[in-house]
Amino acid sequence: MKLLEDRIVKDGTVLSGDILKVDTFLNHQVDPQLMNLIGKEFKKLFDKNNITRILTVESSGIAPAVLTGLQMNVPVVFARKHKSVTMSDNAFVSDVYSYTKKVTNHISIDKRFINSDDNVLIIDDFLANGQAVHGLVDIIHQAKANVSGIGIVIEKSFQPGRKQLEKDGFNVKSLARIASLDNNKVAFVE
Repeated sequence: MKLLEDRIVKDGTVLSGDILKVDTFLNHQVDPQLMNLIGKEFKKLFDKNNITRILTVESSGIAPAVLTGLQMNVPVVFARKHKSVTMSDNAFVSDVYSYTKKVTNHISIDKRFINSDDNVLIIDDFLANGQAVHGLVDIIHQAKANVSGIGIVIEKSFQPGRKQLEKDGFNVKSLARIASLDNNKVAFVE
């Protein structure tokens, strides 16, 4: 998605440790017009997959997931990283290690919001090592639902996440694929 790549180059900042900061439009401040275009693109990529539900992890995956859900006219569920007082113990739970925060989160989804009849599309903001996606896949499998696709806004292709997901047989589509962040410069996969 050329518009997304242009925005990454214009407004993204490369930090040490292979971190790309895109807080001006994706994961702190959100550009709703860009998210709407991202939702339309994911709809095109996954429209034939009979999606019944979209899953993501709070919080940065919520904006692209909601706009994709709007385009596909399906509900969006986000896995919580922290149990709230309103959430029951009747939940699917998985552990996810955060590459950028260097912590393990126990993500959970109330069992009422995913079932064995669902064809689930996972949407996430970043794919690096694939930990968040693997946690969502684990929850989907616990629910005996079907993983119908994985949509990623920005993929760091130089990290092993995509290779592992494809090895496991998943259909992964990324809107921007980064080949490297060497010398503090973003290089995209050709």
